[in-house]
Amino acid sequence: MPISADLAKRLEGSLEDIVEHFGTPFHIYDEKGIRENGEALIRAFAGVDSFREYFAVKALPNPSIMKIMQELGFGFDCSSITELLLSRQVGASGEQIMFTSNNTSPAEFAVAEADGGCVLNLDDISLIDKVPQMPELICFRYNPGERRSGNSIIGNPLESKYGVAHDQLLDAYKKAMQRGARRFGLHTMLASNELNHAYMVETARMLLDRVVWLSEKLDIRFDFINIGGGLGIPYRPQERPLDIVSMGKEIAELFRSFKAHHGYAPRLILESGRYITGPYGVLVTRAINRKEIYRTYVGVDSCMSSLMRPGMYDAYHHLSVLGKEGEQETVDVVGSLCENNDKFAIQRPLPAIQDGDILLIHDTGAHGHAMGFNYNGKTRPKELLLRSDGSVDLIRREESVDDLFATLNFAPDRFIPG
Repeated sequence: MPISADLAKRLEGSLEDIVEHFGTPFHIYDEKGIRENGEALIRAFAGVDSFREYFAVKALPNPSIMKIMQELGFGFDCSSITELLLSRQVGASGEQIMFTSNNTSPAEFAVAEADGGCVLNLDDISLIDKVPQMPELICFRYNPGERRSGNSIIGNPLESKYGVAHDQLLDAYKKAMQRGARRFGLHTMLASNELNHAYMVETARMLLDRVVWLSEKLDIRFDFINIGGGLGIPYRPQERPLDIVSMGKEIAELFRSFKAHHGYAPRLILESGRYITGPYGVLVTRAINRKEIYRTYVGVDSCMSSLMRPGMYDAYHHLSVLGKEGEQETVDVVGSLCENNDKFAIQRPLPAIQDGDILLIHDTGAHGHAMGFNYNGKTRPKELLLRSDGSVDLIRREESVDDLFATLNFAPDRFIPG
């Protein structure tokens, strides 16, 4: 079963009371599970000197969660102004933040440069001249093209919008050095939700090989390599989890070998998001309707605006029904959005569901609430945190119609050209 099944079991005795108090729908996250998982990640890479995780803010951009990440010693990986500002609001600064943007605007560079700066991870060689003040430490996102395969979420590197091409990489560092860069990092991210640890090991090997080549050509040393995020979680009950222990040991051996040959080794950075929090969240929703036509549809009080992944990626999320087990009927579980792909499950064998039943949609601790939207004027749900002591905190209220209408409240401004 998915790890979030453990959270579902922990909630069994209290979930009806939580629902009664807060109302549905809501995402609820497990502080204990998140902390233990973060600590396990640190242990897995204990054999690599100066390893650090930079939590991918895009996965779960909530200050209460980000404070847990800080307490674990993690930095933050950001890709937008909002994520930069959130990271600074919880106290991160300077090299505790990595800014991995793409198609970056002058406004984004201005925010990145402010308030102590951050580590700039440039996605495009053309951005070098657009950085207002080249920092001492610079990193580039490497796209190896045909030299590696990607996966269905990020895509074939040859077709991916991300990164500096292989034949641009040397010139990128040369140009950065000409503008004053003196410390260097190298980053890539080729896959998302990857469960094969050997793929990630090969990514580390690839970057270390690039480091050797660049160092020899430019007579420089690298501060770090960043093998990106992309560590996967088992959404389906039959899937095996990523072997993080073997991944850590094999990458540690690569670094030991590098140090033996070159007298030093760069630091290792990961920027996991999904792997840290994904299994430790569930979307709790209530059945409100049942429709019998060519199929049986169970309607719930949340919709795709609360969890986009099934509709956008045809992604599987396990479902359970509070107090019911077994497979008694095959149904589609749907929301009320005016889109036919607003479905949490399609032809899924589930216990017989009646109006009022509470459903748990598993593994929504990453790219769940964060990918929400407001089509049809739908409001996004609240977020709760199950604390280690069993208490439950509201860490984000639900949106209101007034929130949506707020952008229509503005001073009149009419411009007549010419």
